[in-house]
Amino acid sequence: MNQTIIFSDGSARGNPGQGGWGAIISVNGKVTELGGREAHTTNNRMELAAAINALSSLGSQVTKLGEVILNIDSAYVVNGITKWVYGWQKNNWKTSEKEPVVNKDLWEELVKVSGDKKIKWNQISGHIGVPGNERCDKIATSFADNIPVKLFNGKIFDYEYNLSDTKGSGVKKKSKSQNKLPAYSYLSLVHGVLKIDKTWAECEKRVKGVKGDVKFKKAVSAEDEKKIIKEWGIKK
Repeated sequence: MNQTIIFSDGSARGNPGQGGWGAIISVNGKVTELGGREAHTTNNRMELAAAINALSSLGSQVTKLGEVILNIDSAYVVNGITKWVYGWQKNNWKTSEKEPVVNKDLWEELVKVSGDKKIKWNQISGHIGVPGNERCDKIATSFADNIPVKLFNGKIFDYEYNLSDTKGSGVKKKSKSQNKLPAYSYLSLVHGVLKIDKTWAECEKRVKGVKGDVKFKKAVSAEDEKKIIKEWGIKK
């Protein structure tokens, strides 16, 4: 619960061409999908726009959220924000070849929205079955093609994509049937201590804002509850 998980991706139909961006933000037990488009842009600008909009959406609450893990398949964005940008700023937004930095406006905005956050920039491989990346790509390409796409905004338990997978394990989606089942209980494991609550409000109150070793999960039956406890290595 002390981590915010973000996936982001950008797309352009032509370079330049119609473009779109998509992002997934998971924080405090909730998931929000975002997306947008531009009629004439580039892939790199859309990659930057996705990260900027995702980080901007966190607002002033970020100081309470702890580390932000931003998963993105763009080496351009990751290298730019973790390496190149320091030299660019020092050289008045000029490259080592004394040329103006391309997309300076977006780089300045990314620096601004990143400045008050503890961010782990995690470069992942694109299009290998990472659920969050695949979903962001779908959002981005849909916006680029100006095709309506329904964006999710709700509890993480009801979200069908497995955001814990950043390697492309093959488990692309969580079971829709299980997602829609009513909760039997909510389990939380805080610093090795297990607690079982009947409502998400009770569980959320226990885990929200806690730093360190924290896990939580919805159980849909007594058997499911026992299975989760066993998976967590708890003898009960």
